[in-house]
Amino acid sequence: MDRRRFLASTAIAGAAGTLAACGGGPAPAAGGEGAAPARRIQWKMVTSWPLNFPGLGTGAAKLAALIGTLSGGRLTVKVYGAGELVPAFEVFDAVAQGTAEIGHSGAYYWKGKSEAAQFFSAVPFGMNAQEMNGWLYHGGGLELWREVYAPFGLIPFPGGNSGPQMAGWFRKPITSIADLKGLKMRMPGLGGEVLQRLGGSPVNIPGADLYTAMQTGAIDATEWVGPYNDLAFGLHNVAKHCYYPGWHEPGTTLECMVNQAAFEALPEDLQAIVEAACRSVNGDMLADYTAQNYRAMEVLEQEHGVQFLPLPEDVLAALREASAAVLAELAARDPLSGKVYESFRAFRAGAMRWHEVSEVAFYRARG
Repeated sequence: MDRRRFLASTAIAGAAGTLAACGGGPAPAAGGEGAAPARRIQWKMVTSWPLNFPGLGTGAAKLAALIGTLSGGRLTVKVYGAGELVPAFEVFDAVAQGTAEIGHSGAYYWKGKSEAAQFFSAVPFGMNAQEMNGWLYHGGGLELWREVYAPFGLIPFPGGNSGPQMAGWFRKPITSIADLKGLKMRMPGLGGEVLQRLGGSPVNIPGADLYTAMQTGAIDATEWVGPYNDLAFGLHNVAKHCYYPGWHEPGTTLECMVNQAAFEALPEDLQAIVEAACRSVNGDMLADYTAQNYRAMEVLEQEHGVQFLPLPEDVLAALREASAAVLAELAARDPLSGKVYESFRAFRAGAMRWHEVSEVAFYRARG
């Protein structure tokens, strides 16, 4: 990005943050009195979430609305929930092929396209939301992400973060590694590979199908996000044991992917608006989850009798060891994954060293 565009994007990012916080009205139309009306562009956004589903779906809706507001209506985005225009797991192809100009999803769903994509959503025992944002925006992560997506004609942007997730909902208690053997559990991405290494059977199904899958016994356990979303799906009605921590998704980044040709056809100011809106919603979604998760947790405990339980230390130790092996093998067999992993691992080490004397030390001191 050249200096002029950088400054434009920075200025718009400030406006985006203000509008997101205050719900500001439409920006004034471009041009002065008597100016020719600006060309209006309409995009379609496909998502992997039910329309307006709390956190994920509402985040996509906020992104679409903010783009329209900041552009003064010159660029508007119509949002389609999972299954309305394309199925949840066909978002990547739909945007790459131009069926829709923009998509909102999670990069770990596309490991069949590129195994390296998984690093840009969630890595077992990886980085939290704060660290992921640091790596993506200021540690070279976003540049690598765009390198991974470039062959598909896509430009990715961070488009939200759930913060730390839960380990999942289980029909039966988890007391040892033996309880994972043969366990049919919904778990995508690298976390699913780790579960499989320890004898589990990971499956990947859309969020909208989780309740039925648990209710019918098609799966024995599921992870989704955390109390905010899990309460909305009613997962407490099909399982009472909810375990933490979310070792597999410590700070899950959501993505906004844009069709490269459609993006490059935009005027520079609209390109900057799309970038700024994604950045604004990326931060706003994390704030939303932080505010809503503890409230939903209280409802689950007090009104529905849910037990939030820590995974046993020996189970976590086995998961940690298996995670390290899965990541090392992935980096060794796929050169692009190896390149991304090296950057990811180096940034994680530095962030952990700093957080040990800052964030972690404060949590201990706070008591």
